[in-house]
Amino acid sequence: MELTGADIIVRFLQDEGVDHLFGYPGGAVLHIYDAIYKQDKVKHILVRHEQAATHAADGYARSTGKPGVVLVTSGPGATNAVTGIATAYMDSVPMVVITGQVPTPLIGNDAFQEVDTVGITRPCVKHNFLVKDVKDLAETLKKAFYIATTGRPGPVLVDIPKDVTADRTKYIYPKKVEMRSYNPVVKGHSGQIKKAVTMMLNAKRPMIYTGGGIILADAAKPLADLAHQLGFPVTNTSMGLGGFPATDKQFLGMLGMHGTVEANMAISHCDLLIAIGARFDDRVTGKIEKFAPSARIIHVDIDPASISKNVTVDVPIVGDVNSVLKAMIAQLKESGRKPDGEALAKWWEQIEEWRAKECLKYSTKGKLIKPQYVIETLYKVTRGDAFVTSDVGQHQMWAAQFYKFDKPRRWVNSGGLGTMGFGLPAAMGVQFAHPKATVVSINGDGGVQMNIQELATCMQYGLPLKIICLNNGFLGMVRQWQEFFYDERYSQVHVEAQPDFVKLAEAYGHVGMQIEKPEDVEKALKEAFAMKDRLVFMNFLTDPGENVFPMVPAGAGLDEMILI
Repeated sequence: MELTGADIIVRFLQDEGVDHLFGYPGGAVLHIYDAIYKQDKVKHILVRHEQAATHAADGYARSTGKPGVVLVTSGPGATNAVTGIATAYMDSVPMVVITGQVPTPLIGNDAFQEVDTVGITRPCVKHNFLVKDVKDLAETLKKAFYIATTGRPGPVLVDIPKDVTADRTKYIYPKKVEMRSYNPVVKGHSGQIKKAVTMMLNAKRPMIYTGGGIILADAAKPLADLAHQLGFPVTNTSMGLGGFPATDKQFLGMLGMHGTVEANMAISHCDLLIAIGARFDDRVTGKIEKFAPSARIIHVDIDPASISKNVTVDVPIVGDVNSVLKAMIAQLKESGRKPDGEALAKWWEQIEEWRAKECLKYSTKGKLIKPQYVIETLYKVTRGDAFVTSDVGQHQMWAAQFYKFDKPRRWVNSGGLGTMGFGLPAAMGVQFAHPKATVVSINGDGGVQMNIQELATCMQYGLPLKIICLNNGFLGMVRQWQEFFYDERYSQVHVEAQPDFVKLAEAYGHVGMQIEKPEDVEKALKEAFAMKDRLVFMNFLTDPGENVFPMVPAGAGLDEMILI
């Protein structure tokens, strides 16, 4: 029996095991929406803006490891989705985005709602396709899912003209695809792994530095096993938080621009740096010439293009980090050796001296709520067991510093692109993926308004999110930079006209709370989390002058931190 292209798309998604589809309809995808109407296996989530669709799919993917799937129309539907696609691309999130396109005879004619979607998205996708023949549709979709989820994951876009969704052909689900030009390496080179293990055993001041690759590869357990066998200190990037338990005594906290003194100083003085699933981002390294200046560097990554891209390394290992870590553990056991215990003890003594500085301490004086205190209390009230999404800014860094993530896939934030407006829709995706879990979105008063319309989506689908708005009346991170580096010339960062967030939440049918005193913080959080089936928007009026410390200024080394 022949099916229309639209029916093939929906049947394929069913056969691929897709349970949620985040989207917004329009003319070019009407045939697909009609096919969605005639089935109930794939649940379509109607967002209020296409950017929110991509962020929701992103949150779904980060919290599950499964690809997030998006459906939007042509023209503005596709361009509205670009920010979310770029966000997923920068953070290596598996996503498949299906976009409608004008009929094939009209492509290039400046037809109504036509843009060159393939051209526009080429720089911010792992790959994209334009399907011109319905006979290629099923195989192309299979390729999209395969590319999105293998190797270094990322978003793949499939642009489908309207006439292709109307045309008919036979449908057979392609169980697998082979692509001659795409064969990601999984197994690391055994010789390089052996060399790396020897270097680890000979190191006097070692440091393990891990990124989002640990999360993406589900490699938290082998990482912990390796670190515990060796007794080495561990630091995570923001993207890697939860990849190693934050409450573990070997964890030094996050490194980089807003990293801890102990993590940044250990990086600056180590003699061996073991980088796993990380890309040496500029927010992590500071000034490249001053990054780990005395260290030999081992770098494990699935993406060969990431190795020696920013920092030249001594031992490159291309492969799946889960597989490579397990091979390293096996090599360690086979060697029968242990690291130099005396040297390691001295190294830990030095680390404990740095740790004793308690660089995350903050003043609790005054009548204003400290944002750090809100996060600390959130951790206490949720017992560290929530899924936490964040927007981008000061609140994001405070969440990373003060919420101790012991499990992977619990911290969902926009790292590489730094996308304001990410937190709320990402939390929706997490909640759809984990309907019984506690999901918290931490936001600033600036970013939360960028996708505030999604409160309507939350009401429509009964999502009991808990939204924390750390409201300081400023675009806080920009204000902090202007204070430090622009002689306090606060240009366009004071958000003077704000809505009444409590009434706004209530207008969408949710519960709104305003908290103005430090002594009310814990009570308000407990009250909000007791409302298991309601979305609660908590507007915390926080100290507008509070800054994120430590801070490494742009162009400085990690050992040149600004402290309180």
